Amino acid sequence: MSSINVPEGYSYVLAAATATAFLNTYQMINTGRARKAAGVPYPYAYVEKAEAASNSAAQKFNCAQRAHQNTLEHTPYVLYSLLVTGLKYPFFSAVLGTSWVVGRFLYTLGYSSGDPNKRNRPGGLLSFIGQFGLYLASAFTTYKFVAEGL
Repeated sequence: MSSINVPEGYSYVLAAATATAFLNTYQMINTGRARKAAGVPYPYAYVEKAEAASNSAAQKFNCAQRAHQNTLEHTPYVLYSLLVTGLKYPFFSAVLGTSWVVGRFLYTLGYSSGDPNKRNRPGGLLSFIGQFGLYLASAFTTYKFVAEGL
């Protein structure tokens, strides 16, 4: 029977994974504040385009909401890739995971300004590097496990 040993340094992988929960919490608070400032009642997820175009608070809410939603769309795949890659390459995985979290934080700050173009640099770029680095690394790690007969 095969077994997997948790490598030295895996705690850094877990720290990066845990940081995603704090990122999500920050984004929830950020979106809630923007919702309140724009006067958007629940259960509305977004403000209509016409209203957002004439109301900067509504535009900021839409942008904050979209930054949060976009992060939630990617989080499961990033976490999977982070945890798998960390089984063989814990420090590399933790660095990529941390860059994704920091990038997503900066992405949220830029996007929440109300100008969607501010989401890309530097936050969008940094999170992209972390995310796709993890995807490639997890594919390679999975290949290594298969090749080893694990």
